Amino acid sequence: MLDLEKFHLGDIAMALQDQTDHEYFHLVDPRTGEMGLWTRDGGIDGQNPVDLDDVDLVAIEPLPSYVWYEDMAHFAAAVSDERAKLRLEKAIRGKGAFRRFRNELHDGFPELVSAWNTFSDHRARRRAVGWLTDNGLVDEEAADRFAAQHPDPDLP
Repeated sequence: MLDLEKFHLGDIAMALQDQTDHEYFHLVDPRTGEMGLWTRDGGIDGQNPVDLDDVDLVAIEPLPSYVWYEDMAHFAAAVSDERAKLRLEKAIRGKGAFRRFRNELHDGFPELVSAWNTFSDHRARRRAVGWLTDNGLVDEEAADRFAAQHPDPDLP
C-alpha cells in the first residue's frame, strides 16, 4: 500500500465522475500512484492496443451518476437561502438535472458557486480516497484520517 500523498486525488475524483463511454479508462499504477490513460484503439502509449487484463494497472470505473446527483440534492437542501433552496431543488428534478442545476446556480445564485465548488470538491476527494481504500491501494486508517480532516464545509 502507498501513502495517500502519492495519489493525485483530484485526478482520481475526475475519473470517478467521467460518465463518457468505455472507449477509454483512467488508470492508476498501484506501485507509484501515477495516473495513466488506456484507449481501446491506442492502448496506454497511444499506439499499441493492449488488453486491460494484461497490464498491472488499476482501471477506475466511473461511479454511477446518481452518486453525483446526491451531492446536488444535499447541497440544495442545506443552503440557508430559502429561495435558492427551492430553485435548486426544482432544477434537479427530471432529465437534464445536472445542466439545469449548473445553469440555475450560475445564473440565479452566483454567490453560491464558490460554496458549491468547495462542497463538491470535498465530496469528490473523499470518494477518491474511498475508491483507493476499496481497491487496496491505501489503508483504512489513512482514509479515516482524511475523512475526519475533510468534512463537508459549512454552507451559506
